[in-house]
Amino acid sequence: MNVALINANRIRPPIAPIGLDYVAEAVHAAGHEVALLDLCWAEETPAAIAAFFQAASYDLVGLSLRNTDDSTYTSGESFVDPLAWLVQEVRRHTDARLVLGGVGFSVMPELILAHLERTHNLALDGGIWGEGEFALVELLARLEQGREWRDTPGLVSRCEDGTWRRIPAAFHALAELPAMTRRWVDNPRYFRWGGQAGIETKRGCPGACTYCADPLSKGARVRLRPPAAVADELECLLAQGIDHVHTCDAEFNLPAQHVLEVCAEMTRRGLGDRLRWYAYCTPVPFTREMARAMADAGCVGINFGADHGDAEMLRRLGRAHQPEDVVSATRFCHEAGMVVMLDLLLGAPGESRASLRAAIECARRAAPERVGISLGLRVYPGTPLDRLAAAAEGAPGMSGGPEPAVPRFYLEPAIADVCYSFLDELIDGDPRFLFLDPTKEEQNYSYNAHRRLTAAIAEGYRGAYWDILRRLGPGS
Repeated sequence: MNVALINANRIRPPIAPIGLDYVAEAVHAAGHEVALLDLCWAEETPAAIAAFFQAASYDLVGLSLRNTDDSTYTSGESFVDPLAWLVQEVRRHTDARLVLGGVGFSVMPELILAHLERTHNLALDGGIWGEGEFALVELLARLEQGREWRDTPGLVSRCEDGTWRRIPAAFHALAELPAMTRRWVDNPRYFRWGGQAGIETKRGCPGACTYCADPLSKGARVRLRPPAAVADELECLLAQGIDHVHTCDAEFNLPAQHVLEVCAEMTRRGLGDRLRWYAYCTPVPFTREMARAMADAGCVGINFGADHGDAEMLRRLGRAHQPEDVVSATRFCHEAGMVVMLDLLLGAPGESRASLRAAIECARRAAPERVGISLGLRVYPGTPLDRLAAAAEGAPGMSGGPEPAVPRFYLEPAIADVCYSFLDELIDGDPRFLFLDPTKEEQNYSYNAHRRLTAAIAEGYRGAYWDILRRLGPGS
Protein backbone atom coordinates (compact mmCIF):
# COMPACT_ATOMS: atom_id res chain seq x y z
CA MET A 1 0.00 0.00 0.00
CA ASN A 2 1.03 3.62 -0.46
CA VAL A 3 1.30 5.39 2.89
CA ALA A 4 1.85 9.07 3.68
CA LEU A 5 3.06 10.19 7.10
CA ILE A 6 2.76 13.85 8.10
CA ASN A 7 4.64 15.67 10.85
CA ALA A 8 2.50 18.52 12.18
CA ASN A 9 4.96 19.79 14.79
CA ARG A 10 6.25 23.27 13.91
CA ILE A 11 7.62 24.49 17.26
CA ARG A 12 11.02 26.17 17.49
CA PRO A 13 13.70 25.09 18.13
CA PRO A 14 12.63 22.23 15.86
CA ILE A 15 12.40 18.73 17.35
CA ALA A 16 13.02 15.83 14.96
CA PRO A 17 9.95 13.53 14.84
CA ILE A 18 11.67 10.36 16.04
CA GLY A 19 8.33 8.54 16.22
CA LEU A 20 7.65 9.10 12.51
CA ASP A 21 11.23 8.08 11.70
CA TYR A 22 10.63 4.78 13.50
CA VAL A 23 7.15 4.21 12.06
CA ALA A 24 8.30 4.91 8.49
CA GLU A 25 11.08 2.35 8.93
CA ALA A 26 8.64 -0.30 10.17
CA VAL A 27 6.06 0.35 7.45
CA HIS A 28 8.74 0.19 4.76
CA ALA A 29 10.19 -3.02 6.24
CA ALA A 30 6.70 -4.58 5.97
CA GLY A 31 6.76 -4.01 2.22
CA HIS A 32 4.75 -0.82 1.82
CA GLU A 33 5.66 2.42 0.03
CA VAL A 34 6.23 5.35 2.39
CA ALA A 35 6.41 9.10 1.82
CA LEU A 36 6.90 11.62 4.61
CA LEU A 37 5.69 15.23 4.58
CA ASP A 38 7.50 17.24 7.23
CA LEU A 39 5.60 20.47 7.75
CA CYS A 40 8.18 21.72 10.22
CA TRP A 41 10.12 23.12 7.26
CA ALA A 42 7.20 24.32 5.14
CA GLU A 43 7.24 28.06 4.49
CA GLU A 44 3.66 27.95 3.19
CA THR A 45 1.82 24.99 4.71
CA PRO A 46 -1.16 24.91 2.30
CA ALA A 47 1.17 25.02 -0.70
CA ALA A 48 3.36 22.26 0.74
CA ILE A 49 0.33 20.02 1.35
CA ALA A 50 -1.05 20.67 -2.14
CA ALA A 51 2.28 19.89 -3.83
CA PHE A 52 2.73 16.72 -1.78
CA PHE A 53 -0.63 15.24 -2.77
CA GLN A 54 -0.36 16.38 -6.38
CA ALA A 55 2.82 14.31 -6.71
CA ALA A 56 1.25 10.98 -5.67
CA SER A 57 -1.89 9.29 -4.38
CA TYR A 58 -2.09 7.34 -1.14
CA ASP A 59 -4.17 4.61 0.43
CA LEU A 60 -3.69 5.86 3.99
CA VAL A 61 -2.47 9.10 5.54
CA GLY A 62 -1.14 9.14 9.08
CA LEU A 63 -0.96 12.49 10.93
CA SER A 64 1.20 12.69 14.01
CA LEU A 65 0.36 14.78 17.09
CA ARG A 66 3.50 14.78 19.24
CA ASN A 67 2.14 17.15 21.91
CA THR A 68 -1.39 18.24 22.74
CA ASP A 69 -0.02 21.53 24.10
CA ASP A 70 3.12 23.19 25.44
CA SER A 71 2.44 21.86 29.00
CA THR A 72 3.10 25.35 30.37
CA TYR A 73 0.82 26.79 33.04
CA THR A 74 1.56 30.40 32.14
CA SER A 75 0.71 30.05 28.45
CA GLY A 76 -1.36 26.89 27.95
CA GLU A 77 -0.84 26.93 24.19
CA SER A 78 -2.83 24.11 22.58
CA PHE A 79 -1.89 22.27 19.39
CA VAL A 80 -5.22 20.45 19.01
CA ASP A 81 -7.20 23.05 17.06
CA PRO A 82 -4.27 23.75 14.71
CA LEU A 83 -4.34 19.99 14.01
CA ALA A 84 -7.99 20.36 13.00
CA TRP A 85 -7.06 22.95 10.39
CA LEU A 86 -4.36 20.58 9.10
CA VAL A 87 -6.83 17.70 8.79
CA GLN A 88 -9.20 19.94 6.85
CA GLU A 89 -6.42 20.99 4.50
CA VAL A 90 -5.29 17.42 3.90
CA ARG A 91 -8.84 16.26 3.23
CA ARG A 92 -9.14 18.86 0.47
CA HIS A 93 -6.47 16.97 -1.50
CA THR A 94 -7.05 13.27 -0.80
CA ASP A 95 -9.78 10.69 -0.25
CA ALA A 96 -7.35 8.35 1.53
CA ARG A 97 -8.09 7.00 4.98
CA LEU A 98 -7.01 9.56 7.58
CA VAL A 99 -5.59 8.16 10.82
CA LEU A 100 -4.20 10.12 13.76
CA GLY A 101 -1.32 8.97 15.95
CA GLY A 102 1.62 10.14 18.03
CA VAL A 103 2.39 10.38 21.73
CA GLY A 104 0.19 13.43 22.28
CA PHE A 105 -2.75 11.77 20.59
CA SER A 106 -2.20 8.55 22.55
CA VAL A 107 -2.72 10.35 25.86
CA MET A 108 -6.39 11.13 25.13
CA PRO A 109 -7.36 9.62 21.76
CA GLU A 110 -11.14 9.36 22.17
CA LEU A 111 -11.38 12.91 23.52
CA ILE A 112 -9.38 14.33 20.62
CA LEU A 113 -11.33 12.46 17.94
CA ALA A 114 -14.66 13.46 19.50
CA HIS A 115 -13.53 17.08 19.81
CA LEU A 116 -12.44 17.29 16.18
CA GLU A 117 -15.74 15.83 15.05
CA ARG A 118 -17.98 17.87 17.35
CA THR A 119 -16.18 21.21 17.14
CA HIS A 120 -14.79 21.14 13.60
CA ASN A 121 -17.14 18.68 11.86
CA LEU A 122 -14.21 16.43 10.96
CA ALA A 123 -14.88 12.74 10.33
CA LEU A 124 -11.63 10.84 10.63
CA ASP A 125 -11.30 7.12 10.02
CA GLY A 126 -9.72 6.56 13.41
CA GLY A 127 -6.47 6.72 15.29
CA ILE A 128 -3.67 4.62 16.71
CA TRP A 129 -2.72 4.86 20.35
CA GLY A 130 0.57 3.38 21.46
CA GLU A 131 3.19 2.05 19.09
CA GLY A 132 2.55 2.82 15.45
CA GLU A 133 5.39 0.56 14.33
CA PHE A 134 3.26 -2.47 15.16
CA ALA A 135 -0.33 -1.22 15.08
CA LEU A 136 -0.08 0.61 11.77
CA VAL A 137 1.67 -2.30 10.09
CA GLU A 138 -1.08 -4.65 11.29
CA LEU A 139 -3.79 -2.22 10.14
CA LEU A 140 -2.22 -1.95 6.67
CA ALA A 141 -2.00 -5.73 6.36
CA ARG A 142 -5.70 -6.12 7.19
CA LEU A 143 -6.76 -3.38 4.79
CA GLU A 144 -4.62 -4.80 1.99
CA GLN A 145 -6.00 -8.30 2.49
CA GLY A 146 -9.62 -7.14 2.87
CA ARG A 147 -9.89 -8.48 6.42
CA GLU A 148 -11.79 -6.94 9.35
CA TRP A 149 -9.71 -3.99 10.54
CA ARG A 150 -11.77 -2.29 13.26
CA ASP A 151 -10.48 -4.67 15.94
CA THR A 152 -6.80 -4.04 15.14
CA PRO A 153 -4.87 -3.88 18.45
CA GLY A 154 -4.18 -0.25 19.32
CA LEU A 155 -6.84 1.13 16.97
CA VAL A 156 -9.41 3.72 18.00
CA SER A 157 -12.43 3.48 15.70
CA ARG A 158 -16.03 4.65 15.57
CA CYS A 159 -18.83 2.53 17.01
CA GLU A 160 -22.31 2.28 15.49
CA ASP A 161 -23.67 4.67 18.14
CA GLY A 162 -21.17 7.34 17.07
CA THR A 163 -18.81 6.99 20.03
CA TRP A 164 -15.17 5.98 19.75
CA ARG A 165 -13.88 2.58 20.85
CA ARG A 166 -10.28 1.88 21.83
CA ILE A 167 -8.93 -1.63 21.21
CA PRO A 168 -6.25 -2.63 23.76
CA ALA A 169 -2.77 -2.33 22.31
CA ALA A 170 -0.57 -5.36 21.78
CA PHE A 171 2.75 -4.27 23.25
CA HIS A 172 5.47 -6.19 21.43
CA ALA A 173 9.04 -6.98 22.39
CA LEU A 174 11.17 -4.16 20.97
CA ALA A 175 13.62 -6.70 19.56
CA GLU A 176 10.95 -7.20 16.87
CA LEU A 177 11.52 -3.70 15.53
CA PRO A 178 13.47 -3.48 12.27
CA ALA A 179 16.94 -1.92 12.27
CA MET A 180 16.50 1.83 12.62
CA THR A 181 18.53 3.58 9.92
CA ARG A 182 17.18 7.07 10.77
CA ARG A 183 16.98 7.94 7.06
CA TRP A 184 13.32 8.91 6.74
CA VAL A 185 13.52 12.28 8.48
CA ASP A 186 16.06 14.95 7.54
CA ASN A 187 17.94 14.49 10.80
CA PRO A 188 21.01 16.53 9.71
CA ARG A 189 18.75 19.53 9.11
CA TYR A 190 17.09 19.09 12.49
CA PHE A 191 20.52 18.83 14.07
CA ARG A 192 21.63 22.03 12.37
CA TRP A 193 18.65 24.02 13.65
CA GLY A 194 17.59 21.98 16.68
CA GLY A 195 20.98 21.13 18.17
CA GLN A 196 20.41 17.46 19.05
CA ALA A 197 18.81 14.18 18.01
CA GLY A 198 16.75 11.73 20.03
CA ILE A 199 16.94 7.99 20.58
CA GLU A 200 14.99 5.41 22.57
CA THR A 201 16.57 2.53 24.49
CA LYS A 202 13.28 1.30 26.01
CA ARG A 203 9.57 2.04 26.27
CA GLY A 204 7.01 1.99 29.04
CA CYS A 205 7.16 3.24 32.60
CA PRO A 206 6.07 1.38 35.77
CA GLY A 207 6.12 4.55 37.87
CA ALA A 208 3.18 5.62 40.01
CA CYS A 209 3.59 9.39 39.54
CA THR A 210 0.18 10.97 40.07
CA TYR A 211 0.49 13.43 37.18
CA CYS A 212 2.33 11.47 34.48
CA ALA A 213 0.76 10.41 31.18
CA ASP A 214 3.62 8.16 30.03
CA PRO A 215 2.01 4.93 31.32
CA LEU A 216 -1.18 5.95 29.47
CA SER A 217 0.53 6.51 26.12
CA LYS A 218 3.42 4.03 26.25
CA GLY A 219 2.27 1.37 28.69
CA ALA A 220 3.26 0.59 32.27
CA ARG A 221 5.45 -2.40 31.43
CA VAL A 222 9.05 -1.64 30.52
CA ARG A 223 10.21 -3.20 27.26
CA LEU A 224 13.88 -3.05 26.36
CA ARG A 225 15.70 -2.58 23.09
CA PRO A 226 18.75 -4.80 22.58
CA PRO A 227 21.91 -2.82 23.37
CA ALA A 228 23.37 -3.72 19.97
CA ALA A 229 20.33 -2.20 18.23
CA VAL A 230 20.76 1.02 20.21
CA ALA A 231 24.45 1.23 19.31
CA ASP A 232 23.71 0.49 15.65
CA GLU A 233 21.24 3.35 15.54
CA LEU A 234 23.71 5.73 17.16
CA GLU A 235 26.27 4.82 14.52
CA CYS A 236 23.69 5.65 11.83
CA LEU A 237 23.25 9.09 13.38
CA LEU A 238 27.01 9.61 13.63
CA ALA A 239 27.35 8.72 9.95
CA GLN A 240 24.99 11.65 9.23
CA GLY A 241 27.20 14.04 11.21
CA ILE A 242 25.02 14.03 14.33
CA ASP A 243 27.15 13.79 17.47
CA HIS A 244 24.84 15.23 20.18
CA VAL A 245 21.96 13.01 21.30
CA HIS A 246 19.33 12.99 24.05
CA THR A 247 17.54 9.86 25.25
CA CYS A 248 13.76 9.88 24.85
CA ASP A 249 13.10 7.15 27.45
CA ALA A 250 10.75 8.02 30.29
CA GLU A 251 13.64 7.21 32.65
CA PHE A 252 16.92 6.06 31.13
CA ASN A 253 18.09 4.36 34.34
CA LEU A 254 15.13 1.99 34.72
CA PRO A 255 15.95 -0.87 34.89
CA ALA A 256 19.49 -0.36 36.12
CA GLN A 257 21.02 -3.45 34.52
CA HIS A 258 19.90 -2.41 31.05
CA VAL A 259 21.68 0.94 31.49
CA LEU A 260 24.94 -0.84 32.24
CA GLU A 261 24.51 -3.16 29.26
CA VAL A 262 23.74 -0.33 26.82
CA CYS A 263 26.67 1.73 28.10
CA ALA A 264 29.01 -1.29 27.91
CA GLU A 265 28.09 -1.83 24.26
CA MET A 266 28.61 1.84 23.46
CA THR A 267 31.98 1.85 25.20
CA ARG A 268 33.03 -1.36 23.45
CA ARG A 269 32.42 0.33 20.10
CA GLY A 270 34.22 3.51 21.10
CA LEU A 271 31.07 5.63 20.82
CA GLY A 272 31.98 7.52 23.96
CA ASP A 273 34.88 9.13 22.10
CA ARG A 274 32.70 10.31 19.21
CA LEU A 275 29.39 11.14 20.84
CA ARG A 276 28.12 13.57 23.47
CA TRP A 277 24.78 12.58 24.93
CA TYR A 278 22.29 13.47 27.63
CA ALA A 279 19.66 11.45 29.48
CA TYR A 280 16.49 11.79 31.50
CA CYS A 281 16.89 9.87 34.76
CA THR A 282 15.15 9.30 38.05
CA PRO A 283 17.18 9.83 41.28
CA VAL A 284 16.77 6.14 42.21
CA PRO A 285 18.30 3.80 41.36
CA PHE A 286 21.41 5.83 40.57
CA THR A 287 24.83 4.72 41.74
CA ARG A 288 28.49 5.66 41.30
CA GLU A 289 28.91 2.63 39.06
CA MET A 290 26.07 3.80 36.84
CA ALA A 291 27.42 7.36 36.65
CA ARG A 292 30.88 6.14 35.65
CA ALA A 293 29.47 3.74 33.05
CA MET A 294 27.40 6.51 31.48
CA ALA A 295 30.30 8.96 31.45
CA ASP A 296 32.61 6.35 29.87
CA ALA A 297 29.98 5.84 27.15
CA GLY A 298 29.94 9.57 26.32
CA CYS A 299 27.18 10.94 28.56
CA VAL A 300 27.94 14.54 29.50
CA GLY A 301 24.76 15.61 31.27
CA ILE A 302 21.76 14.23 33.13
CA ASN A 303 18.33 15.75 33.69
CA PHE A 304 16.94 14.27 36.89
CA GLY A 305 13.19 14.32 37.42
CA ALA A 306 13.64 15.32 41.06
CA ASP A 307 10.15 16.88 41.20
CA HIS A 308 10.54 18.14 44.77
CA GLY A 309 12.78 18.45 47.81
CA ASP A 310 10.14 17.84 50.45
CA ALA A 311 9.56 14.23 51.52
CA GLU A 312 5.81 14.64 52.02
CA MET A 313 5.33 16.31 48.64
CA LEU A 314 7.32 13.53 46.95
CA ARG A 315 4.95 11.03 48.54
CA ARG A 316 1.94 13.01 47.32
CA LEU A 317 3.41 13.06 43.80
CA GLY A 318 3.83 9.29 43.87
CA ARG A 319 7.61 9.36 43.70
CA ALA A 320 9.82 6.59 45.13
CA HIS A 321 12.86 8.66 46.08
CA GLN A 322 13.73 10.91 49.01
CA PRO A 323 15.33 14.39 49.02
CA GLU A 324 18.75 13.01 49.94
CA ASP A 325 18.65 10.71 46.90
CA VAL A 326 18.61 13.85 44.74
CA VAL A 327 21.70 15.13 46.53
CA SER A 328 23.65 11.87 46.21
CA ALA A 329 22.70 11.30 42.55
CA THR A 330 23.96 14.79 41.69
CA ARG A 331 27.19 14.12 43.57
CA PHE A 332 27.81 10.87 41.69
CA CYS A 333 27.39 12.72 38.37
CA HIS A 334 29.83 15.43 39.35
CA GLU A 335 32.38 12.84 40.46
CA ALA A 336 32.10 11.27 37.00
CA GLY A 337 32.48 14.63 35.23
CA MET A 338 28.85 15.11 34.14
CA VAL A 339 26.73 18.24 34.54
CA VAL A 340 23.28 18.05 36.10
CA MET A 341 19.86 19.60 35.65
CA LEU A 342 17.19 19.09 38.32
CA ASP A 343 13.55 19.41 37.28
CA LEU A 344 11.19 20.59 40.02
CA LEU A 345 7.42 20.27 39.67
CA LEU A 346 5.80 22.64 42.14
CA GLY A 347 2.22 23.53 42.98
CA ALA A 348 0.79 20.01 43.41
CA PRO A 349 -2.01 19.26 45.89
CA GLY A 350 -0.83 20.01 49.42
CA GLU A 351 1.89 22.51 48.39
CA SER A 352 2.68 25.17 50.99
CA ARG A 353 5.21 27.90 51.63
CA ALA A 354 7.15 25.46 53.82
CA SER A 355 7.32 22.80 51.11
CA LEU A 356 8.31 25.36 48.47
CA ARG A 357 11.15 26.47 50.73
CA ALA A 358 12.21 22.82 51.24
CA ALA A 359 12.28 22.28 47.46
CA ILE A 360 14.59 25.23 46.82
CA GLU A 361 16.82 24.39 49.80
CA CYS A 362 17.20 20.77 48.63
CA ALA A 363 18.13 21.94 45.13
CA ARG A 364 20.75 24.30 46.54
CA ARG A 365 22.14 21.52 48.74
CA ALA A 366 22.48 19.24 45.70
CA ALA A 367 24.31 22.04 43.83
CA PRO A 368 23.47 21.09 40.22
CA GLU A 369 24.44 23.29 37.30
CA ARG A 370 20.81 24.16 36.56
CA VAL A 371 17.39 23.79 38.19
CA GLY A 372 14.22 23.99 36.11
CA ILE A 373 11.07 25.02 37.96
CA SER A 374 7.69 24.16 36.49
CA LEU A 375 4.93 25.78 38.50
CA GLY A 376 1.49 24.27 37.98
CA LEU A 377 0.83 20.67 36.90
CA ARG A 378 -0.68 19.68 33.56
CA VAL A 379 -3.73 17.52 34.31
CA TYR A 380 -4.10 14.56 31.93
CA PRO A 381 -7.29 12.49 31.77
CA GLY A 382 -7.04 9.17 33.54
CA THR A 383 -4.27 10.12 35.97
CA PRO A 384 -4.71 10.27 39.76
CA LEU A 385 -4.21 14.04 39.53
CA ASP A 386 -7.24 14.21 37.25
CA ARG A 387 -9.48 13.05 40.09
CA LEU A 388 -7.92 15.49 42.56
CA ALA A 389 -8.28 18.39 40.13
CA ALA A 390 -11.95 17.59 39.57
CA ALA A 391 -12.58 18.07 43.29
CA ALA A 392 -10.91 21.49 43.21
CA GLU A 393 -12.62 22.75 40.03
CA GLY A 394 -13.22 26.50 40.15
CA ALA A 395 -10.76 27.17 42.98
CA PRO A 396 -7.91 29.71 42.59
CA GLY A 397 -5.08 28.25 40.54
CA MET A 398 -7.26 25.92 38.48
CA SER A 399 -7.34 26.61 34.75
CA GLY A 400 -8.56 24.99 31.55
CA GLY A 401 -11.50 22.74 31.01
CA PRO A 402 -12.76 19.36 29.79
CA GLU A 403 -12.05 20.03 26.10
CA PRO A 404 -8.66 18.69 24.91
CA ALA A 405 -8.07 22.00 23.10
CA VAL A 406 -8.11 23.84 26.45
CA PRO A 407 -5.18 22.47 28.52
CA ARG A 408 -6.11 21.85 32.15
CA PHE A 409 -3.74 22.75 34.98
CA TYR A 410 -3.64 22.36 38.75
CA LEU A 411 -2.00 24.88 41.05
CA GLU A 412 -2.55 24.39 44.78
CA PRO A 413 -5.19 27.01 45.73
CA ALA A 414 -3.53 27.71 49.11
CA ILE A 415 -0.44 29.18 47.41
CA ALA A 416 -1.87 30.33 44.08
CA ASP A 417 -1.86 34.02 44.98
CA VAL A 418 1.65 34.15 46.44
CA CYS A 419 3.73 31.43 44.76
CA TYR A 420 5.40 33.57 42.08
CA SER A 421 6.58 36.29 44.43
CA PHE A 422 7.53 33.78 47.12
CA LEU A 423 9.60 31.66 44.74
CA ASP A 424 11.24 34.78 43.36
CA GLU A 425 12.22 35.68 46.91
CA LEU A 426 13.58 32.17 47.59
CA ILE A 427 15.58 32.03 44.36
CA ASP A 428 16.96 35.52 45.04
CA GLY A 429 18.45 36.01 41.59
CA ASP A 430 20.38 32.72 41.52
CA PRO A 431 21.09 32.25 37.76
CA ARG A 432 21.08 28.45 38.11
CA PHE A 433 17.29 28.49 38.44
CA LEU A 434 15.23 28.49 35.26
CA PHE A 435 11.79 29.63 36.30
CA LEU A 436 8.56 29.73 34.31
CA ASP A 437 8.04 33.45 34.78
CA PRO A 438 6.88 35.06 31.51
CA THR A 439 8.31 38.45 32.58
CA LYS A 440 11.88 37.11 32.89
CA GLU A 441 12.93 35.48 29.64
CA GLU A 442 16.56 35.12 30.72
CA GLN A 443 15.41 32.59 33.34
CA ASN A 444 12.39 31.27 31.47
CA TYR A 445 12.10 27.49 31.54
CA SER A 446 10.00 27.11 28.42
CA TYR A 447 11.85 26.04 25.31
CA ASN A 448 8.96 26.69 22.93
CA ALA A 449 9.85 29.76 20.79
CA HIS A 450 12.77 30.63 23.11
CA ARG A 451 14.61 33.34 21.15
CA ARG A 452 17.99 33.10 22.90
CA LEU A 453 18.05 29.33 22.60
CA THR A 454 17.08 29.36 18.92
CA ALA A 455 19.73 31.98 18.15
CA ALA A 456 22.42 30.04 20.04
CA ILE A 457 21.73 26.85 18.08
CA ALA A 458 21.90 28.81 14.82
CA GLU A 459 25.33 30.02 15.95
CA GLY A 460 26.54 26.44 16.47
CA TYR A 461 25.65 25.51 20.06
CA ARG A 462 24.72 21.84 20.45
CA GLY A 463 23.32 19.64 23.21
CA ALA A 464 20.48 19.58 25.71
CA TYR A 465 18.64 22.87 25.76
CA TRP A 466 19.22 23.47 29.46
CA ASP A 467 22.94 22.91 28.95
CA ILE A 468 23.03 25.35 26.02
CA LEU A 469 21.41 27.96 28.25
CA ARG A 470 23.92 27.15 30.98
CA ARG A 471 26.81 27.75 28.62
CA LEU A 472 25.26 30.97 27.38
CA GLY A 473 25.00 32.28 30.93
CA PRO A 474 22.50 34.88 32.16
CA GLY A 475 21.94 37.84 29.89
CA SER A 476 24.01 36.47 27.00
